[in-house]
Amino acid sequence: MLTLDFSAQDLAATRFACSRVVEVVMSIQVLKDPGAKAVHLPWVRRARERLAADRVRYELLSQLVPMPAWHLPQFLTALPAATAPGIEAELAALTATPPAAVRAELDLVGRPLPPLVAALYADPEPGLERLAGEVRAYWSAVVEPYWGRIVRLVEGEVLYRARRMAADGPAALFDGLHPKVRWQDGRMTVAQRRYEIERRLDGGRGLVLVPSVFVWPGMVWQVEPEGQPGLVYPPRGVATLWETAGATAPEGLAAVLGRTRARLLAELESPASTTELAARTGGSAANVSHHLTALHGAGLLARHRTGRTVLYARTEAAELLLRG
Repeated sequence: MLTLDFSAQDLAATRFACSRVVEVVMSIQVLKDPGAKAVHLPWVRRARERLAADRVRYELLSQLVPMPAWHLPQFLTALPAATAPGIEAELAALTATPPAAVRAELDLVGRPLPPLVAALYADPEPGLERLAGEVRAYWSAVVEPYWGRIVRLVEGEVLYRARRMAADGPAALFDGLHPKVRWQDGRMTVAQRRYEIERRLDGGRGLVLVPSVFVWPGMVWQVEPEGQPGLVYPPRGVATLWETAGATAPEGLAAVLGRTRARLLAELESPASTTELAARTGGSAANVSHHLTALHGAGLLARHRTGRTVLYARTEAAELLLRG
């Protein structure tokens, strides 16, 4: 069991982050054990074909992410200081890891070390440069092409959590976060069989919440004595990530709202943009925008801006209609 005790300052300092390198690392586990992460099988098939066709080399990266993995080196899954750093910023932080920190982390993964990991241990600086190059090549081949749909799901998760917190207070941030996570009386517990750890988050360090599609259905946590603790967990709607068939709305609702508007509501299991909804439904962006505006005016959709993108999300009234 992992137990984290929060002060009011810790709760106030809790934040979200999005990490491209974390997604890369988690996706390696998916490739190695696709049966345990069957939702991602459509991606697995495409990724294997692309990696073979492009002859992408990622042996060191693969050796650092074994299955099962009881400990992942934290220089490989470092929590971003910024909300959504680019891949080059994350790789710069990776290659800047002090050699002593690299060896300390590798001391925790058990012996004997695989050959390329042993070489990294012996001489960390060139080993980290090789690792960064492998991560970059792997990212470009099989994660970056899908980053748009991944980040939309992550952004939708953050919006959902923000709405819950605004409606029910900061503790609602953790409600339904993951089946293993419980929150009660300022204390968060994470069910873990192999560990018994208790930490008090003194000093208002808070927690970094990192939604990751490829970590599904599991989760990864970091609670080093120094630095901000973090939790990598799957966002809502991962099961829809690789779907190509459209969602269906109840026939009764379609009869009242019209089939197109009912379909749009059904598609919004997680927030999405006009462009994404047009691609899913096969309609033009202008036509989809017209229907979304009408649904927003009727109080069935809320709009949220993230950067240059406007995401639409179902309101509680829409949820009741769909359930009905």
